[in-house]
Amino acid sequence: MNTVTELLAANLHDVFGNRDPGTRRAAIERIYTENVVFTDPEGVSTGWDALEDKARALLDKVPSDFGFTEDGRRYAGPHDGALAWAFGPAGEPAARGIDIVTVRDGRIATLLTMFTA
Repeated sequence: MNTVTELLAANLHDVFGNRDPGTRRAAIERIYTENVVFTDPEGVSTGWDALEDKARALLDKVPSDFGFTEDGRRYAGPHDGALAWAFGPAGEPAARGIDIVTVRDGRIATLLTMFTA
């Protein structure tokens, strides 16, 4: 079973920061519930396929030197957690935000992404 902090890191690095479709899909199936609900400023997406589409679309539209870095501490309770991140070339983030997750049975059931204002 994964801890909340392990899931936060896997969400950022193994899914949204992973440009390899095969290992990204394996990570999605490993760390999210099948009906995961992902909410970001663009709307709500539900399920593994929709989450995979979001990650692929994000990575396809940015240069190859863009990546995610953790931008502070991981915060975790028994079933919830949060992780701030930066996204862009090393040392030059183009965006910053935070991911907030709810975990059920060792997998992420909900993911809320917010960007800095």
